[in-house]
Amino acid sequence: MTDKYTWYGHGAGGLELGGHHILVDPFLTDNPAASITADKVPADFILISHGHGDHVADAVSVAKRTGATVISNFEIANWCGAQGAKTHAQHLGGGHQHPFGYVKLTLALHGSAFPDGSYGGNPCGFLITPASGKKVYLACDTGLFGDMSLLGDEGIELAVLPIGDNFTMGPADALRAVKLLRPKHVIPVHYNTWGLIAQDAGAWAKKVQAETGAQAHVLKPGESVTI
Repeated sequence: MTDKYTWYGHGAGGLELGGHHILVDPFLTDNPAASITADKVPADFILISHGHGDHVADAVSVAKRTGATVISNFEIANWCGAQGAKTHAQHLGGGHQHPFGYVKLTLALHGSAFPDGSYGGNPCGFLITPASGKKVYLACDTGLFGDMSLLGDEGIELAVLPIGDNFTMGPADALRAVKLLRPKHVIPVHYNTWGLIAQDAGAWAKKVQAETGAQAHVLKPGESVTI
């Protein structure tokens, strides 16, 4: 059984771990870069990093269609649960053993408000340890922070990092993040959805491979990397 990560465009992605489908930040319906639609995307679990519309947009509809469990902070879990989704609430620094692996919520330097402007709790990333032991770090929407070096001590197989700038880390800070995290593999996301966050991911990948020990994978929406 092969574990893999698929980029769906923007911050949305999918993990297949131990035969389970884990959907990440499902912004698909109004996503101009999306490679799959909300009525087709598979999901057994849904990870939501924060409450912004370009990350929670299709979460409830997909959860109700598939029966997937939403895993997020307490506030987002309550928000999704109130709309009929099955949920599991966690919080920063807390971990839980789910059927697909152990999930710890990590820090993220960002905001979190629901589309109506109400409070969406603390933003987060995810450190996932599946049965294979090959750890996956989903930084989600964040700026650079020094404690990424502590995450690097965990021994990360794959890091998925934003590079779009303006709302998240840009290419320079994302390169510094790779140096702190020390992953074996890294994938850039959250760029080129709109002109405001347009970046040359290929040029960034060349710098990553020249200056770090990580192998950079530049995906087109819909493409996958085996973990």
